Amino acid sequence: MNVHHIQGYIQSLYLIEYPDKLLLLDGGCREDAEVICSFIVDELNRSITDLKVVIVTHMHPDHAGAANTLRKRTGCDIVSSKHLHHWYSGWDGWLMYLTDLCLAKWVAKRQNKPRAFLYYWPWLKPDIRLTNEENVPGFEEWQIIETPGHTDRDLSVRHIPSNRIYVADLMVRVKGRYIPPFPVFYTNNYRKSIDRVMSYQPDSLWLAHAGEIQLDEDDLVYLINSIPKRPTTHWRAVKYKLSKTFGLIRNR
Repeated sequence: MNVHHIQGYIQSLYLIEYPDKLLLLDGGCREDAEVICSFIVDELNRSITDLKVVIVTHMHPDHAGAANTLRKRTGCDIVSSKHLHHWYSGWDGWLMYLTDLCLAKWVAKRQNKPRAFLYYWPWLKPDIRLTNEENVPGFEEWQIIETPGHTDRDLSVRHIPSNRIYVADLMVRVKGRYIPPFPVFYTNNYRKSIDRVMSYQPDSLWLAHAGEIQLDEDDLVYLINSIPKRPTTHWRAVKYKLSKTFGLIRNR
């Protein structure tokens, strides 16, 4: 088995290579579909149809954006959570989807990336739905770990033989420290997810936005102490900005 770390549009991509098949640990941005296919053909000298499974850990643009395109081009299966309702459901879900696209574009601008078409269909229809500690079909040494908190359906993926875990957006690195992502919709679940991952005593973690890391005790304490007491969501951020703005206006 070889692990290929590919730099995606705004996040890391992890392509797992076996002699007879390939596994992609997350769905990336829509812009990444061509990057992944080109890597398979040009760097690995393989057919794109060797890509058998794409795991979508959650529905944000940099984790689900390329999944449908890759399925159409390669015939792969999409694996995701067992949640039957859509993350972006209803009018507020549609607004949240548009907000997340804007956030992805903002991150790209911060990274000096060229503009890209990031829009993707926000209502995913996975071929396979898995829950906690189920193995990925066709890749039985890979195990799903449910790690909600960032959203209601976050998945992590553990390679059992090496005890390494891809945790997607469970944490991000800012100024050299590991902190919770934005948003965190479910703070109690998020704390439990950290505990669940660390209970495996992983040899290392793969992050979507910081590569492969080893979390030491100081890092873990800092991360846990950084967990918000209340949900940090788009709407709370907007309300806070508005309250600050109107507060300044009233105080003039």
